[in-house]
Amino acid sequence: MLLAVPALADTPVLPAPLTLDDFMEVDAQKAELGRLLFYDKILSGNRNISCGTCHHPAFGTSDGLSLGLGEGGIGLGPDRVSGTGSDRIVKRVPRNAPALWNLGAKSIDVLMHDGRISVDPIYGNGFNTPAEEWLPDGLESLIAAQALFPMTSSIEMAGNVGENEVIGATRDRIDAAWPIIAKRVRTIPAYGDRFVAAFDEVDTAEEVSITQIAEALAHFMVQDFTSFDSSFDAYLAGNETALTDQQRKGMELFFGDAGCSSCHSGPLFSDQQFHALGLPAFGPGRTRKFDPYARDVGRMGETDDLKDAYRFRTPMLRNVALTAPYGHNGAYPTLERMIRHHMTPEAARLAWSPGDLTLPDVPWLSDIDFVIQQDRIEMERQAHARDVHIASRNDSDIAALVAFLQSLTGSAAKSGNSRIPEQVPSGLVIDR
Repeated sequence: MLLAVPALADTPVLPAPLTLDDFMEVDAQKAELGRLLFYDKILSGNRNISCGTCHHPAFGTSDGLSLGLGEGGIGLGPDRVSGTGSDRIVKRVPRNAPALWNLGAKSIDVLMHDGRISVDPIYGNGFNTPAEEWLPDGLESLIAAQALFPMTSSIEMAGNVGENEVIGATRDRIDAAWPIIAKRVRTIPAYGDRFVAAFDEVDTAEEVSITQIAEALAHFMVQDFTSFDSSFDAYLAGNETALTDQQRKGMELFFGDAGCSSCHSGPLFSDQQFHALGLPAFGPGRTRKFDPYARDVGRMGETDDLKDAYRFRTPMLRNVALTAPYGHNGAYPTLERMIRHHMTPEAARLAWSPGDLTLPDVPWLSDIDFVIQQDRIEMERQAHARDVHIASRNDSDIAALVAFLQSLTGSAAKSGNSRIPEQVPSGLVIDR
């Protein structure tokens, strides 16, 4: 549904306002239980990292890094370091940590940069995920399904083989780890009691499964990270003074001649499709088992269809000003640089350098970080994979587009209204 706002002459067609009806309904008791779980490191194999470590409100529900340091890292955001000794990280997280804003929208049917988690009846459980038919039963939302998979990733939360029982079970079969995590949680009395109180189907703590843990996490994320209280939303509601003149100019360009809304469409500012931008390549890549070197083929890794090579999901843009760096690999530090790449990718790649990255130094990974750039043919493949063709704009237009994107920042998100608990039932330290 589209809405024309009659505040300007030749006003472009704007998206309809978002309302709470556009999102899954939230149960406050489940959400507050999910808040504790989100920041509790007990969900990780080595009890040393939580969901909130890499999706922190201080960094727009991301981590402020181009590529994250997951399991084994120490610290928060750009200050996070790689750890030492046997506990040090063995690989960077191969993609930029996606922000969590508005993931509870009913219209979303695919998640992750490559779309590997989607609503689909193919396996009889309602979802197409890396767990295939082994995904737990009873999940009620896509965001709940997504919440399960960082726990099984060795570089995100599970740890390295030999370090703990979670990663060992995952190597046997992906669903073997979740009962171990669920038992850890439910045997803490403060958690067991909260699950019994929050979930009608749970009469005793012994009945708590990973399904309830995922659902609690989902309710929390939807409660705290649903955002449509920006200046642009106020404008959509009829407040003609909510945007500055420069922001209004950027809005007209975005939905008009600049062509941005051809992909960043609808109330969520995403067509939920996959497009190739030819971003600078670096990092370990999300390689497939038979990839010969560090590269990231994007959507093709999920579909095995050559036409999907180097395509990535169109990101949603609300609160985008809070979620730098940008791109599926965090290649660009600013919105301006990312916009310029859309318009003149060849020039943008020539101007790009590793110094543009927020990439903590990890000496034992330095040979891998940029090895992909030594492969001329692969770099040409990636550079020529381009679906988006937008005419170049002058500096004034680009500044207006940046100003408009800044108008998409919600008031609650900007003020950091999402509360981090003082403590969690496990007693483990919270990254704050």
